[in-house]
Amino acid sequence: MTAINELEQLKKDIKYLMDRTAIMDCIARHARAHDRFDVEMLTAAYHPDGVDEHGYVLNDGPAYAKWANAVHAAGAQLHTHNITTHTCEIDGDTAHCESYVIVALLNKDGETARFISGRYIDRLECRNGEWKIALRRSTVDVLLAGDASILKAPSFREQGYSKGLRDKRDVSYQIPLSLDETPARW
Repeated sequence: MTAINELEQLKKDIKYLMDRTAIMDCIARHARAHDRFDVEMLTAAYHPDGVDEHGYVLNDGPAYAKWANAVHAAGAQLHTHNITTHTCEIDGDTAHCESYVIVALLNKDGETARFISGRYIDRLECRNGEWKIALRRSTVDVLLAGDASILKAPSFREQGYSKGLRDKRDVSYQIPLSLDETPARW
């Protein structure tokens, strides 16, 4: 392989890695925005004409955050969206992705929880140099309900773990992270 060919291959490899990182960053920001009720961040994950399908519910990108926040607020005190296995096929400015997601929801009673295992099937598009969701279809593959009453147990509460908040008071927004601010605790 000639030096010119090696340089061209290196350029392709770097572009691929930068695109993959940008795509995964978009999907991760989407999950974070869900859990923090960050409307601006969640909306920014979609192109303006993007669409999200959750079962029979279709939302355009700009309307999705309001709908998702209302659904999560009605059914849970807290929740976390955990992206696990992720595959991605990039074809020019279009990417076809499958991201496994585990959603843990602490129910309103604070004593029970639900775990949803599913997948996000996405088509992302790079427009104006930015990867965003053009279409997302959500699957539910497993749904479990369980006991979460240990969160109210003195033996747990005495440990003083930080508690997630659904807004920008959450410790994840504290930049730079320091011990000067007191987070919400269980």
